[in-house]
Amino acid sequence: MVEFAGVTKQFGPDVLGLDDVSLTVHAGEVVVLLGLSGSGKSTLLRHVDGLHLPTSGSVRVLGLDVGSARGGALRGLRRRIGFVFQQFDLVGSRTVLENVCTGALGRLRGPRLGLPTYPRALRREALEHLDRVGLADRAFQRADTLSGGQQQRVAVARALIQRAEVLLADEPVASLDPESSEQVMTLLKTISRENSLTVVCSLHQVDLALGWGDRIIGLRTGRTVLDLPTTGLDRDQVMAVYSRVGADASALLATAG
Repeated sequence: MVEFAGVTKQFGPDVLGLDDVSLTVHAGEVVVLLGLSGSGKSTLLRHVDGLHLPTSGSVRVLGLDVGSARGGALRGLRRRIGFVFQQFDLVGSRTVLENVCTGALGRLRGPRLGLPTYPRALRREALEHLDRVGLADRAFQRADTLSGGQQQRVAVARALIQRAEVLLADEPVASLDPESSEQVMTLLKTISRENSLTVVCSLHQVDLALGWGDRIIGLRTGRTVLDLPTTGLDRDQVMAVYSRVGADASALLATAG
């Protein structure tokens, strides 16, 4: 589903966002990216849907070389990739239902001005997705009246109506309390299993990563320093991603393996 081959991203003469990253994400996997702030997690995610392009190396997603995709090909790829952000990115003054409907704009023609301008079948589909995330009873509330955890579940429903095959989540629980964080991660895991949805998610919470991820990729100064299934991994091994300098990458991999 996602393949990085020797990807380096240079933002300036002395600033490396990614440094020779190679990895493969398989269909239906829940992959968690861990690392210090500035380690390259968000940069990696933004390469998947072409928001960043590699300085060298290649990124292939759903069989398409992202770096060479242009125009309609790139738009078509992005319609197949959902993105859930830390700050939800909902329109607070609009209803929950309308916010979910916006996830389908990529397959609609023309602008939409208000909920009634969306097709009836699409509104029904949006309600079904809201029911799936446990918020059908909030469909006609303003989005900014919901709690943070509820808003993030609306963002997940918006990605579902997009009919995404790959879901990217950039620190989706960073601003949530522990209970809401568990709910959102459980939801992502459940949807991945039921829809065979591939999820790549950046987190800072090691325990959540171990509990809900199938695999953990640790990043340090733009390099991968850990890439292993969560089965058999313990917390100390994963915490080493945060405590060791980039020069110790090979030693960390050897210890974890």
